[in-house]
Amino acid sequence: MKSLRGEELQEALFDDRGMAGDRAYSLVDDRDDHAGKVLTVRRRSGMLHWRAGYGSGDTPELTAPDGTVWQWHDPGLAGALARSLGTPLRLRAADGQQDRGPTVLVTFEASLVALEAELGRPVDLRRFRPNLHLGLDAPAFAEEGWGPGTTLTVGEVELAVVGDHTGPCIRCAVPSWDPDGRERWPELQKWLIGEHGNKFGVIMRVTRPGIARRGDRSAVTVPESVPVTGGI
Repeated sequence: MKSLRGEELQEALFDDRGMAGDRAYSLVDDRDDHAGKVLTVRRRSGMLHWRAGYGSGDTPELTAPDGTVWQWHDPGLAGALARSLGTPLRLRAADGQQDRGPTVLVTFEASLVALEAELGRPVDLRRFRPNLHLGLDAPAFAEEGWGPGTTLTVGEVELAVVGDHTGPCIRCAVPSWDPDGRERWPELQKWLIGEHGNKFGVIMRVTRPGIARRGDRSAVTVPESVPVTGGI
């Protein structure tokens, strides 16, 4: 669900949509002067007060800030969201609502640990909203230099830096919000801008579809380099 808190999965399908089901649902602003625009955290930080997940079905269930669980087809859901977020809205279901097209955002444990050391405090991974988080035997922030032709295998899935909107991920302001949307930490983005060119993670496309599972082996090949291995 676009811009809501997500769920942690044990396995996922990756195909020409990117990560199957990723942001296949969204909220659309229904105000006259914003009609048709998708609502995001950048305009409504309260979206992070809601959690979305597929649960056991094919459509998402949403958990409100008060703990109430709503099914996607519940006729009262749009009204509950509108009251919570302070704007009229409607629900939309459509594959391919990622900002950068059908891509996959990958982050790395070494870089997260190094970032925490630089800032001198914990950094919740959920701020960065990755599709995959991997433990590779590679130096921290190595992905900042990954260009076209870089490939990453995770179990039976292959990803590559290829096509539009791929490569090191230039971050927006969303990671400065804590994962529950309660307060901002602007120094985080200032640090990323000043020390890392505002990069964290890498955006890739699926070049071999399949299922990636927690614990799968992963390996990266950077052009003119030796492959590096690791795991989810």
